[in-house]
Amino acid sequence: MTPPPQPDKPDYLHSLPFLIIHASCLFAFWTGVSASAIAACVFLYWIRMFGITAGYHRYFSHASFKTSRVFQFVLGLLGATALQRGPLWWASLHRHHHAHSDDPDDIHSPIQHGLFWAHVGWMMCRKYEQTRWDLVKGLAKFPELVWLNKNFRTAGLGLGVVVYGFGWLVETQLPSWNTTRWQMLVWGWVISTVLLYHGTFTINSLSHVWGSRRYATSDGSRNNPWLAIITLGEGWHNNHHYAPSSARMGFRWWEFDQSYYVLLLLEKLGVVWDLKQPPVAAVREPAAMSV
Repeated sequence: MTPPPQPDKPDYLHSLPFLIIHASCLFAFWTGVSASAIAACVFLYWIRMFGITAGYHRYFSHASFKTSRVFQFVLGLLGATALQRGPLWWASLHRHHHAHSDDPDDIHSPIQHGLFWAHVGWMMCRKYEQTRWDLVKGLAKFPELVWLNKNFRTAGLGLGVVVYGFGWLVETQLPSWNTTRWQMLVWGWVISTVLLYHGTFTINSLSHVWGSRRYATSDGSRNNPWLAIITLGEGWHNNHHYAPSSARMGFRWWEFDQSYYVLLLLEKLGVVWDLKQPPVAAVREPAAMSV
């Protein structure tokens, strides 16, 4: 018997772990803060955002470059530590988004469903927690990715254990750092994870309503330099919707795209290759549209 369709609304009880990790940020008032805890927060935000932007988005969702099976898993594992579900789930729903961007079938369009829903509401809805396997058939042939897709929480919680263990070492072996294990856990894992959530979510919500439009795409995608900074280049969202398969999202020299710069370095090292580029005309010629 086919189960009844789930309603299009947040399930707050089912989303308790997501809500609890947000509330846990308040423990920062108890632990205090130190320079090393802030450094851990920034580093773990940055490296995991790279796992989302270069791994989940540019590689798994758009195949904008090629890499080995080993590094493919590394990218998936790195993205999974951000606790934004598994790489195949992420890629399948993102491919659906591009097929229906800002039309009534778009799962997280702020134009169709409002900012709250586009930003976080849909992530709390049980209706959208299943992987669309029909959209990721090529990736589903790798058993390690299927396992990671199912066990993404293991990666995320495992990182929390590692961060706590690192904090214990710092607390016991380097007392001059003035950092406790709990401080490292709260700032290095809890707060950085919550910041990662909302940094990523701004691309679904704000980047479709706030910024400028260079290209007359069929959706509301916009370029926003502030969002590009916090998402390592994803804020050049109108560029991306104009050329979705491009590994490069900052088309102009001044459009800062940190993920692409790291991919260029990895290409030099032979870790990745065949980085897809935007059309030459899109980079060299004047904007097709700017409002």
